[in-house]
Amino acid sequence: MASITPFRALRPAVQLAAKVASRPYDVLNSAEARDEAAGNPESFLHITKSEIDLSPAIDTHSAEVYEKASGNLQSFIKKGILLQEEKPCYYIYQLIMNGRSQTGLVCGSSVDDYEKDIIKKHELTRPDKELDRINHMKAIRAQTGNVFLAYKNVKEIDQLINSWKEAHQALYDFRAEDGIQHTVWVVDEDAAIRSITTAFAEKVPFTYIADGHHRAASAAKVRKALNGADGGEADYFLTTLFPAAELHILDYNRLAKDLNGASIEEFLDLLQKDFLIGRVDKAFSPASLHEFGMYLGGSWYQLIAREGTFTTDPIGILDVTILQKNVLDKLLAIKDPRTDKRIDFVGGIRGLAELEKRVDSGEMKVAFSLYPVSIQQLFDIADSGNVMPPKSTWFEPKLRDGLLTHLI
Repeated sequence: MASITPFRALRPAVQLAAKVASRPYDVLNSAEARDEAAGNPESFLHITKSEIDLSPAIDTHSAEVYEKASGNLQSFIKKGILLQEEKPCYYIYQLIMNGRSQTGLVCGSSVDDYEKDIIKKHELTRPDKELDRINHMKAIRAQTGNVFLAYKNVKEIDQLINSWKEAHQALYDFRAEDGIQHTVWVVDEDAAIRSITTAFAEKVPFTYIADGHHRAASAAKVRKALNGADGGEADYFLTTLFPAAELHILDYNRLAKDLNGASIEEFLDLLQKDFLIGRVDKAFSPASLHEFGMYLGGSWYQLIAREGTFTTDPIGILDVTILQKNVLDKLLAIKDPRTDKRIDFVGGIRGLAELEKRVDSGEMKVAFSLYPVSIQQLFDIADSGNVMPPKSTWFEPKLRDGLLTHLI
């Protein structure tokens, strides 16, 4: 059963919350982070993307970057931008995007649960991305990146969360520049804390990583590296748990740098063995399973996987698997998308125009748009012990970094 704990969050002074809160470190590159934080010395990007305060030419994985992050965090604390909670609390975090609301519980989740597979995974991780988070956590002695967990709805937990929201005033409530509303309540009464802890321990057999596989894996490795020197704080890692019924998964699209030596005409011919192909007159977003969009040579195409070219097991039936097996691997020789530098991934929140832009610029040769994975597919795969291809799910809205940080 799920073991969770309240914690003493490091969080912004109330009047600074909107200025501190930043988009997650892994949805922005360094140039985007630099632009986003311009003119805002309180932006949490100075801690999560601290290279923005150094030369643009710096290696973002250098020791100097992590040292700068540590210094910036201590400066935020010294200046009173960030304050630590006096007692361990739970936090309720509500996001509203385009009129749709979802509410999660921010807490510490057990590293032991992660290692025992009570916290279930559905993706493999990339060693380079793990190492970045490990170095960042060890340098600043904090978990700044929230791991987004899902669980199957429990009526009692829904009631506990909703009752607290209705009876108490929010600590933070602001609309970010992207239009998403962020509202946070502090659960600081001992009886309520005990009720929530017990409800998860008795009613939630498993939680599922929706977003944050690298952050979770890194937290486990940091716990091992610290070997108790953290006073036990690293036994738990920063998570937000959402009931599955409230979650929404967007498409997670792919781009490839080249056609593996083939011309456009040759590539289209090769595709016809496994797909029905038709040219379309506008950007194409798939409306059903086994349907794909492709942007190549300035034109959009609709691809439909032919019968018999995929299996119906929980992994084989996924569109990300079909694309990986029958296009990326078979035709483009991209064998391991976790490590191959010829592939990149674009979350659906950026839209199909982002795919067009990167192909038209010459940076990439071809782009593919996919139909989103469902939350039930994610649960089925995690429960079966299998893993999806990397970058299979993109959840929106995203939690903001900096509102709640777990010190270790």
